[in-house]
Amino acid sequence: MPHDKGWFAYKLSEPNSRETVSRSLSAWRGIDFAAEDILMTTGAFAGLFAALWTLVEAGDEVIFNSPPWFFYEAQILAVGGRPVRVRVDPATFDLDLDAIAGAITDRTRAIIVNSPNNPTGRIYPPETLQALADLLADASARHGHPIYLLSDEAYSRIIYDGRAYPSPTAYYPYTLLIYTYGKTLLSPGQRIGFIALPPAMPEREPLRDALMGALLLIGFAFPNALLQHALPDLDRLSIDIGQLQARRDWLVGALREQGYELHSPEGAFYLLPRAPIADDWEFVRILARHNILCLPGTVVEMPGYFRISLTGSDAMIRRALPGFERALDEARRQA
Repeated sequence: MPHDKGWFAYKLSEPNSRETVSRSLSAWRGIDFAAEDILMTTGAFAGLFAALWTLVEAGDEVIFNSPPWFFYEAQILAVGGRPVRVRVDPATFDLDLDAIAGAITDRTRAIIVNSPNNPTGRIYPPETLQALADLLADASARHGHPIYLLSDEAYSRIIYDGRAYPSPTAYYPYTLLIYTYGKTLLSPGQRIGFIALPPAMPEREPLRDALMGALLLIGFAFPNALLQHALPDLDRLSIDIGQLQARRDWLVGALREQGYELHSPEGAFYLLPRAPIADDWEFVRILARHNILCLPGTVVEMPGYFRISLTGSDAMIRRALPGFERALDEARRQA
């Protein structure tokens, strides 16, 4: 039932939604995000694009860490920016701070950080985030303008082994927190998320206004009325993280026993095993012949790997395990 004449009308960032996010973030992070510093978005995709649209001028450089989410580079190009790719540490999957420092120039406007990372599942630790904050602060002072950090926190509630989640917003004031509920609720088609500006962010009001304008111009990228009305309930819901962790442990252990090489992710819901042959596309085709569908690592700039989603059912994993073993044997015979 509609509560008023505008109940199902076009929505901006509704006061109740902003209050819900503000209370949730303050309880979860221990940082008092103000309701007026929350902008509701149609997921993280729109949040990232609005942030880039607002901050980046033609020719500005935006650093992103590889392996990345598929669309970082395309979004940077779409707003006229120049993407600057920096590989993470190949041994630890942690941020390569020296490489980031070497990539910064006087045209650097922003850096995108995704933690827990898709696809590695790496959570960047406090010491890394503090060092990154110091590095960005020094570079901002040296070049005479702030370098913004876009913190893609789509998986920040999917954390394993009782770990704490450190957000860049606690370390660097020029951080925009970008979130989507689609991962935690496992409902990516129901697009609701937000941009949050931390209380330490300088000159928040003009930035809020500019972000609001960007959300309008990129296609009225605010969540629909039903999702915003439901947010107080949605914010409390989550997929079963314990069950995902159990699947992670089960599949990591079983694949290692079969002979695959892989690490155990700290968050998100992917595994990233090394393919037993150099051509990850060919190995994914071998897996498909055994009724297993995975993503080639090359798609996420990790050639020689393949990505498995943990969101399948236990029955699916049980059926797939013999197929993984047969695919491994087939690949080794071809090698």
